[in-house]
Amino acid sequence: MSGAKAEYQSRLEFALRAAEAAQELILKYYQNQDLNVISKHDNTPVTEADRGAELLIRELLAESFPEDGILGEEFPETPGKNNFRWILDPIDGTKSFVHGVPLFGSLLGLEEIGADGERHCVVGVCRFPGLDEVVYAAKGGGAWWKKRNEDPIPARCSDVSDLSEACFCTTNVARWESLGLSKPYGVLCRGVRLTRGWGDCFGHMLVATGRAEVMVDPVLSEWDAAALLPILEEAGGHFVDRQGRATIYGKSGISVNAGLKDLILQTLADC
Repeated sequence: MSGAKAEYQSRLEFALRAAEAAQELILKYYQNQDLNVISKHDNTPVTEADRGAELLIRELLAESFPEDGILGEEFPETPGKNNFRWILDPIDGTKSFVHGVPLFGSLLGLEEIGADGERHCVVGVCRFPGLDEVVYAAKGGGAWWKKRNEDPIPARCSDVSDLSEACFCTTNVARWESLGLSKPYGVLCRGVRLTRGWGDCFGHMLVATGRAEVMVDPVLSEWDAAALLPILEEAGGHFVDRQGRATIYGKSGISVNAGLKDLILQTLADC
């Protein structure tokens, strides 16, 4: 991690601790038959675990980095007093969490606003409480994958460049259909070796760790994406929107290795 700036490194270390604390809270609710699930205004579910985990992370941030801004999925934005803003999704994949499936994750992303006003995602942590695994990165410090009590190992995208050898993941087929993207979805499914619905942040981290080559979310919010971009880039891959822009504000998200990036974007554009 020596290549990361000190400001990034200290915040990455904090984010790893905060995600672990959030994991402890979340697991108290996981696979609990008494879990109360509420539908938000957009008909997506939220639970006590989502809100409790975000509040916990916000409290820890107020203690460690009180001048940093915070944008979270569950609560109003807290403006910052410096150039850093945290973007939080306490449980990405709440539907998986509610159904007792362990492929949900806690996402902590850090955005730095440059002197030119441009926003750059510089730290990302994606922790999977149900698996006790974490994938993380800081700009310039590489991407890392820690499984349970094992030592961290480098997280690297695969070098597959032939679509027929690739694993393709996505979260929700209905979203492709609602956007008129059934044709490219079919082209990808027929062209790859394996298609699976290992969705939400888990699919993106499969790409970052070389276990899948492509993960496409046709609809994605900034709190779903902020942690993913620095991890994919430090792992040697790409996180882009459907137009190929490396942004978390494109309302869509594609994680892909370097060898297949252009082909995937062309497939989506052509169809």
